[in-house]
Amino acid sequence: MSPPNERIDKLDFPNTGERRSLLHDDRSEHSPGPSHETSRAGSFFEQVVEGIQERDRAAMKDQVVRYGAFACAILACLCCGSITAYSLYGHLFMSHLKYNQSAVNVISIAAEIAMYLPVPAWGYLCDRIGPRIPCILAGVFFGVGYIMAALTYSSGPSKSRGGDGWPFWVMTVSFILIGMGTSCMYLAAITTCAKNFGRGKNKGVALAVPIAAFGLSGMWVSQVGSRMLYEKNADGSRGDVDVYKFFIFLGVTLFAVGMIGGVALKIVDEGEMIEEAIEELEQSGILNEEEYFRRAANQHGYGTIPPHDLSDSTFDFLRTEAEDLKQKEAEEKARKEWLLNGETRRFLSDRTMWWLAAGFFLVTGPGEAFINNLGTVIGTLYPPSARASEIPTSAATHVSIVAITSTLARLFTGTITDMLAPVYAPHQHIRGADSLAASLSSIPLKRFSVSRVYFLLTFGSLLSLGQILLASGLIQNHGDRFWIVSALIGAGYGAVFSLTPIIVSVVWGVENFGTNWGIVAMVPALGACVWGVVYSTVYQAAATGSGSGSPVDGEDVLCYGVRCYAPTFWAMAVSVWAACGLWIWAWKGPGGWYRRGVAV
Repeated sequence: MSPPNERIDKLDFPNTGERRSLLHDDRSEHSPGPSHETSRAGSFFEQVVEGIQERDRAAMKDQVVRYGAFACAILACLCCGSITAYSLYGHLFMSHLKYNQSAVNVISIAAEIAMYLPVPAWGYLCDRIGPRIPCILAGVFFGVGYIMAALTYSSGPSKSRGGDGWPFWVMTVSFILIGMGTSCMYLAAITTCAKNFGRGKNKGVALAVPIAAFGLSGMWVSQVGSRMLYEKNADGSRGDVDVYKFFIFLGVTLFAVGMIGGVALKIVDEGEMIEEAIEELEQSGILNEEEYFRRAANQHGYGTIPPHDLSDSTFDFLRTEAEDLKQKEAEEKARKEWLLNGETRRFLSDRTMWWLAAGFFLVTGPGEAFINNLGTVIGTLYPPSARASEIPTSAATHVSIVAITSTLARLFTGTITDMLAPVYAPHQHIRGADSLAASLSSIPLKRFSVSRVYFLLTFGSLLSLGQILLASGLIQNHGDRFWIVSALIGAGYGAVFSLTPIIVSVVWGVENFGTNWGIVAMVPALGACVWGVVYSTVYQAAATGSGSGSPVDGEDVLCYGVRCYAPTFWAMAVSVWAACGLWIWAWKGPGGWYRRGVAV
């Protein structure tokens, strides 16, 4: 208490150690005054900014993951085509392991069958569980296969061939594993690229680049084997590839690539892609409440009873069950499985898919047969008595020409079709005919566009042109002109292999791309076998007959002249023309893509 004579000033108001004005407005602490409103507004905008920053960080992270997966897919494709270097060491199986030519062919055929037949299964796994597990599985296949092959080679000839080495079947099994690893890693890489970029404007490049990388894999692998991992001759010069070291190198490298892919190959926003597809199905009328009701009825044994014959209580019960079923299927895994199974059924029931696959078979078979028989075709251009110095070309040169032109064609078609192809809706393959999207698709866009089918037909025609030039006899005794044939066939073959998976992703979507493309990708193996038999039959008939074909006595029967190959390549050209006709029918025929409003 202040003394009685002392004057009390307004600033002497009691406080807890700090001086405070009596005019201080306490509403700032207890009521929402202007300063508090300002604080609230500031907090709101801070939250907005933080939300934007968080969204940008998530988007940046997705982009890093997406392009990191793309880089890993290219790496995987650059390595997984190692089996295409088989000719680098196939002849050494004969000299070192005492295998005959038939045994060497059995190994290569077993590897090719193992490479093509399981392709749909690998695609199915990539769609259902993602590309990581298949890539790891491929790495294991490669690692075990090449290590087994290396140990079998180092053990020497088997007992049946006068040695103490491992039996022939072990080498065969090794290459079966290598063939399986090839297609498994390839499908994991391609599926990742298709799903990460298939809904954007760069879908063509995203598929063309890894496919082109696969075509180049045999070239760099062969260079490593022949220039770095080689045996030295007695005089110190470079000899043949050291098969044991080469197989160990491939086994370790591809196993490591498989493990890297098991981490880096990831599909971004796959759940969102599945949800969008399901919503499109619902809006298109393909998926409706009756579908859920029918499935609920089947689960409870009422599936064969019409709904109007059910009692009210049973009907109400099933309707409740249908609603519960619909809610349960909101879980991502169940919805994804249901959608992909439906996509597979729609793909297999679509007649245009079979026309596309048949055309792919009729084109890739002749292309594969030409590549596999380059050496013997070149051998028919000059008499068997001609010396090597008199022949102005070689099989190795034209293998490189085919590889280079094929790669350039894949990159070109993937890039140019992204710029010129018509704009399409991401889920155009499942929208209803009366949906808003279908109505909007009929509105012409003021943009110059060229369908991918035109590119497919153009490069198919180039491939047939190369076959016609060879069949006409213009190249006979003129090996210096053979590069024209190799370039035309290589470009056509590569473009078809690039455009076909792109068309599959555009027409039938990317949700089930692995399974869909895996089914179509099986046909080249059958085509190569069919046309390989046709070529060898014509060659053998000409070699052992009369006319321009000239048999040469000895261990092998050689052939010289146009008759050795002309009938085969005329037939191949007709096959390619038939393929072009099937593609036109799938595009413009009744029920074709054009009439369904599918922009290709």
